[in-house]
Order: sequence, then structure tokens, then C-alpha cells
Amino acid sequence: MLIDVDSITKIYGKGDNAFVALDKVSLGIKRGESVAIIGKSGSGKSTLMHVIAALDRVNSGTISFDEHEYESMKGAKLDQLRSKKFGFIFQQFFLNGRETVLENVLLPLKIAGVSYGQRKKMAMKALEEVDLTDKVNNRATDLSGGQRQRVAIARALANQPEVIFADEPTGNLDSENGARVEDLLFRLNREKGITLIIVTHDDELAAKCRRRFLMKDGQLTEVKKK
Repeated sequence: MLIDVDSITKIYGKGDNAFVALDKVSLGIKRGESVAIIGKSGSGKSTLMHVIAALDRVNSGTISFDEHEYESMKGAKLDQLRSKKFGFIFQQFFLNGRETVLENVLLPLKIAGVSYGQRKKMAMKALEEVDLTDKVNNRATDLSGGQRQRVAIARALANQPEVIFADEPTGNLDSENGARVEDLLFRLNREKGITLIIVTHDDELAAKCRRRFLMKDGQLTEVKKK
């Protein structure tokens, strides 16, 4: 098991204002799987992704990556886990519009301390994967929505992650660009063995994943395929 989530609880607020976002959630994800987490807004699905991705802490329970518990890791080790093992794709792209495509993809590698020569090679390889090497010197503001999301995917790929976390990766795209991004993500999953964890409202996208889980009122259940 690559990711092991054991009876985690996440509570926001205190006393009468306490809100249970995750209620004793357990989940196991094997290396190379594609997993969709679906549910209505406020169900806890994005919170679940954030705690699995070590972007937030839980109140109780344990999360392990490759048999290493998050609770046993100090801040620097968690930072290293995120920067070297995980890649992130979000609905809003989160690109710096004034910087070039290449500069946007280089950023996480710079944060990870990779030398300039090496990070440029890694960034160019990632841009080749998403077929955007002809746009390296374009500013992000000059790209279409589909191209911006492909830049975001390249940025997620640049550090050669074991896991990609994608939060509504096609939510801001038209159907044609959405299909292209979906095809790219699942090709990376098949050909490179990257574990894919997708949070989405899109039932068609979720159905393409090997496993689907429904979040409702902070609780998680697996949706069996018919």
C-alpha cells in the first residue's frame, strides 16, 4: 500500500462552532492506482485530498506514505515529501501570468533546491510530455485555458512525482480541452505508473478511474463499479 489512511478525523473550529470535515475516514491506495473522490461541495473531499497530500494536519488517526507516518515527520521532512514525491494540479491553475511558461514550471524545482541546469532539463522534459515546448517563452497570460492547465500539469510533473493530486483538473475547461487534459492524466498513469488522485464533481471523469469513493457529511464510502 503506497498511501494508508487510518480512521482520520479533521475538525475545524471549537465548541459550538466545531465542524467535523472528516469523520473517522479510512482509505488505502496502491502504487499506480487511479482514484476519484466525488461528492457535493462541503462534503469534505478537498479536505481529504489536502490531508493526504500533507498540506494540512488531522486531529486524530494516521496517514502513511510508503509506510512512513506523517505524524513522525518534522516540518522539513514533510516539505521534502511534498516537493519530491507529490505533484499538484488545481482548477484555478495558479500560474504567474507575468512569467513565462518555462519560469512557471521551474518554480517548484527551484524551491526543491535543484540546480539551475538540472531543473531546466527537468522542466523541458515535462513540457515535452504535455506538448508545449513551442510555448516555453510565452507568458502564461497569452495562453488558452487548456494550454494553462497543461502548463500546470507540466509543473506537477517536473519533479518526477510518484503521486499527482488533481483538484477539479477540468473544471475551468471546455469539453474539448477537458478531454485532452483527461487523456493526458490517464496516459501518465498508465505509462509512467504515476498514482493519480482526483477530486471532482464530474461523474464521467470519475468513472475513468480504477476506483471511486463518495464523500458525504465527512464520511467516505467506496462506489463499486457495476
